[in-house]
Amino acid sequence: MGILQVNHLKKVYTTRLGGNQVEALKNVTFSVEEGEYVAIMGESGSGKTTLLNILATLDKPTNGEVLLNGRNTVSLKEREVSAFRRDNLGFVFQDFNLLDTFTLRDNIFLPLVLSGKEYREMNQKLMPLAKKLAIGEFLDKYPYEVSGGQKQRAAVARALITKPQIVLADEPTGALDSKSSSQLLRLFGEVNQEGQTILMVTHSTKAAATAGRVLFIKDGEVFHQLYRGALTEEEMFGQINRTLTVLTSGGVKNEH
Repeated sequence: MGILQVNHLKKVYTTRLGGNQVEALKNVTFSVEEGEYVAIMGESGSGKTTLLNILATLDKPTNGEVLLNGRNTVSLKEREVSAFRRDNLGFVFQDFNLLDTFTLRDNIFLPLVLSGKEYREMNQKLMPLAKKLAIGEFLDKYPYEVSGGQKQRAAVARALITKPQIVLADEPTGALDSKSSSQLLRLFGEVNQEGQTILMVTHSTKAAATAGRVLFIKDGEVFHQLYRGALTEEEMFGQINRTLTVLTSGGVKNEH
């Protein structure tokens, strides 16, 4: 069984006006193995954001289960959720989600502070990360004093410093220029090579082409998946684009 197992996930929202029901997820089942790098793609409204919110324990499904290392996150009690999230999940967001009144160092330390770690231990964890992510010289600057790429690298450091079971990345290159995007994707590849499991939701074919597997969500279901295998990044890029063309033209559900 994978590090993450998603079984028959369904999510139905009831709209406030008129009480109409919207089925955001119909029947989503997939697993992620330890050390995998998986991208999730789909059109706006396909259900991928809803799926990520459920995986992040920010929302609960109507039916189904999410198992992280065998533990069903759906049945966590309210008081357990924050600690579970902090201890097991790392987050990288499109808009960085850094606190402007904290230096980059203190932003990165935040999940460790909330876990009650000592400053010395936090610093020991930070130094190798700061070197790897090339942010050592910016640690005492505030988010508004550094570039988007530097902010996102600090956000990645914050996600990795707890050594999470899985990193959940939501459009991580969405607010970055081309050069910063390439740097971030290279970093994701490196930390994945070192064993970090990553699940990334993205609109970017370029970003998805760096993953080992791509899941395509359509109308609240897994429509198709691509394995990179021995493909080059360019070949994977082409395969993804062809799949997206089928996806948007209402193609037939298929799985590889």
